[in-house]
Amino acid sequence: MDLKMVMQELEALGKERTKKIYLSNGAHEPLFGVATGAMKPMARKIKINQPLAEQLYATGNYDAMYFAGVIADPKAMTKPDFDRWMDSAYFYMLSDYVVAVTLSEADIAQEVADHWIISGEELRMSAGWSCYCWLLGNRPDREFTESKIANMLETVKNTIHDSPDRTKYAMNNFIYTVGTSYLPLHDKAVEIAKAVGPVEVQKDKAKSKFLNAFDNIQKAVSKDQLGFKRKHVRC
Repeated sequence: MDLKMVMQELEALGKERTKKIYLSNGAHEPLFGVATGAMKPMARKIKINQPLAEQLYATGNYDAMYFAGVIADPKAMTKPDFDRWMDSAYFYMLSDYVVAVTLSEADIAQEVADHWIISGEELRMSAGWSCYCWLLGNRPDREFTESKIANMLETVKNTIHDSPDRTKYAMNNFIYTVGTSYLPLHDKAVEIAKAVGPVEVQKDKAKSKFLNAFDNIQKAVSKDQLGFKRKHVRC
């Protein structure tokens, strides 16, 4: 399938209700409103196709950009490639669920994510922390340096309350993911979660909300989910 055929198929799969949900979460035109599950048959047909993924991502159409992540070849992408994708990731569903997910399957994942975490840019930081969540929730514990992850937990403790909202979400999820999926630092993650306490987001809204990694870790413990690893990151 070429670019035109894929775009026609995505348009045909679009639903107005799904489109409204994406728009309410920060997406903007152009988009069709395609449910991620509806993309699977086309993904199975195309498999991995980096040139087509690049064409789709460049359209600026949210559904096409998402599907680009599904068929991309992460190991063929370089740091400048991922930076270029991040430049076009205009809201968190792209930064954290397309770019960060794609990066998590690349050999250079930690190197790129580390760079984004210290960038000072909300969505880059969010993508960097999110990438580590995808990594820790999928890869064996032995692939990570315990002291590095411990230092990252300390960074979260010291900076989360002063970070931008989307970064707060990703940092909070990082504490939770370490606590549930990275067994060597479960106890430290619980300790950090307690120290951090509830994290307020959406202060500019009529009613703010609070994130609580400690409560979520305890729920995972009660469900016997410690050590959980995903078989796959991308759908």
